[in-house]
Amino acid sequence: MTASRETAVSGQVVGALQALVSAEATAEAPAAAIEAGDLEQAVWVRLLEQLGGDGPPDDAARWVRKAVRAEARRARRTAWRELPYRHDPCADATGSPERTALRNERRRSLRAAVARTPGNCPRLLTAMLSPHDPTYREIAGTLGISQGSLGPMRSRCLGCLRRMLAAEVAAPEHLGKER
Repeated sequence: MTASRETAVSGQVVGALQALVSAEATAEAPAAAIEAGDLEQAVWVRLLEQLGGDGPPDDAARWVRKAVRAEARRARRTAWRELPYRHDPCADATGSPERTALRNERRRSLRAAVARTPGNCPRLLTAMLSPHDPTYREIAGTLGISQGSLGPMRSRCLGCLRRMLAAEVAAPEHLGKER
């Protein structure tokens, strides 16, 4: 076959199969977790390889269906093996070293201020800051006090903590005025 004849045959096959390839790729793409356009493009590459090697397939419609499913399986296998990179410091501004250092410093300052509060306040505030998120009943049981007195005690302890932290850090008032 001459080059111009090959090109004409390839163009006819591509034109005749365009709608089928698009429809099959659109149908298979969601299950393969791939964009329909990407799946379609992969099938076109396989078809062009086929046309360049053995010529057009005998049953082109059947070949397209098999090729789309094979490319979808390949995409699923590839996606299954690929693991996303969990931490990208450039994309996540909250994970920057500076923010992490500031967040840790605030936690240390808060814990130090909690330890300086009077009476049972350190135990109460430490229990409230627990990552296990205990209930009022659990906190009252741990401290050995009634659940009804926990609210007023919590209010007094938080007020004391607020005053201590405000004295340490002069918080700017409205319009930037210092207190």
